[in-house]
Amino acid sequence: MNDAILSPIEAALRLSPDNPPLLDAYVQAALGAALPGRLVAVLGELALEPNRLTAALRLKIGNALIEDGLLERALHWLPDDSAEALLVRARVLLALDQRPAARETWTRARELAPGIDDGGLGASLDERVVSIASARKATEKLQTNIPPASGGDDVVRLFQPKQQRITFADVGGLAEVKAQIRKRIITPFQKPSLFQRFSRKAGGGVLMYGPPGCGKTLLARATAGECSASFFNVAVSDVLDLYIGESERKLRAVFDQARRAKPAVLFFDEVEALGGKRQYSRESGTAKLVSQFLSELDGFERNNEGVLILAATNVPWAVDPAFRRPGRFDRVLFVPPPDQEAREDILRGLLKGRPVAGTIDTGFIARQTGGFSGADLTHLVDEAVDQAIEASMQQGEDVPLTDPMLKSALKDTKPTTLEWLTTARNYARYANEAGQYDEVLAFLDRHGQR
Repeated sequence: MNDAILSPIEAALRLSPDNPPLLDAYVQAALGAALPGRLVAVLGELALEPNRLTAALRLKIGNALIEDGLLERALHWLPDDSAEALLVRARVLLALDQRPAARETWTRARELAPGIDDGGLGASLDERVVSIASARKATEKLQTNIPPASGGDDVVRLFQPKQQRITFADVGGLAEVKAQIRKRIITPFQKPSLFQRFSRKAGGGVLMYGPPGCGKTLLARATAGECSASFFNVAVSDVLDLYIGESERKLRAVFDQARRAKPAVLFFDEVEALGGKRQYSRESGTAKLVSQFLSELDGFERNNEGVLILAATNVPWAVDPAFRRPGRFDRVLFVPPPDQEAREDILRGLLKGRPVAGTIDTGFIARQTGGFSGADLTHLVDEAVDQAIEASMQQGEDVPLTDPMLKSALKDTKPTTLEWLTTARNYARYANEAGQYDEVLAFLDRHGQR
């Protein structure tokens, strides 16, 4: 319906870009359809600069772009001739971590209108906002001095520092899971125009489950690398808080930051801690947090297009079933222990760059490590490396890693996935509603463990 209205106006505007009434009509129509991204794309195509529009229209465009998380574009369109517009610009600059420019813009707004209400922006610029990190050191103090307009900056400080970009080439094995992720997740990010033609949004939620140590977190990082997207690894401690309402506020701030940085990948590890089954909870706060999580996934108040939400859990049966509704975590992927070929690939990757003497029979090790996770294989190599380090200390010179050392370490290393597979088998047999654990049964059948 929106396309039917906007396309004829766009066609007319291309023929007559110097028609002010037509330009105003198009801007109003695009904003009314909540399509500011399309609006600025068309104006850019026609080389129509912001100064061709009135300050009121530019402010509307800027606010609409901010609502969609397009902060850089909003700065280009926001006017700078009124205190109201300058305050909006200052908030955008602060959200983009350009604090000096934000402070200068805020000062200009105060000079134009000394008595204007800045909604707590001045306090944020004066760094009087309490960070979560400092609050944890003094949890006896209530965080009542956090202004409502502080956004999610205190939460953003908790995100892990940027890590080296990795891709699927850095993840050993898991060929089937990679293929599913590439088809369902990466392609929409890489070919947005194709999906736009079919009105298919890029983004959504993917839940990965499987035994611990099998590469769920690594897959999430690699997915972000393949998409060339910002990656936010959200720990449970970044969200959960002692005080009522703070956990929900932090969760909202996390999503808001991802929307500002899109394309972005949000990764929640141990998601059952934030989205556990509500019928098993005796605390109303837990149910409220789950409801807030579901609301953010739905993107009812904010647009989640371009934001991919990945989550991982070792206990999928503990996650609230509401998360599996289409539009939330509608894609559920089983990340199994690596097969023999994958184990050999992982071993070669683990040995790369280490001092090695002779030939390491990675094929033999891979055959003898059925049920080992990637973490188990790392532990196996580390045990062998410890032998080499001990021998080096005794002999006073470097002793490289050898095949006998790995085989010796193999005798003392046990797989850690068997307990999980036993538990998962029982759920797959007796609580497999709608076939949600069919992949687990298929894996057990292939490896004779059913």
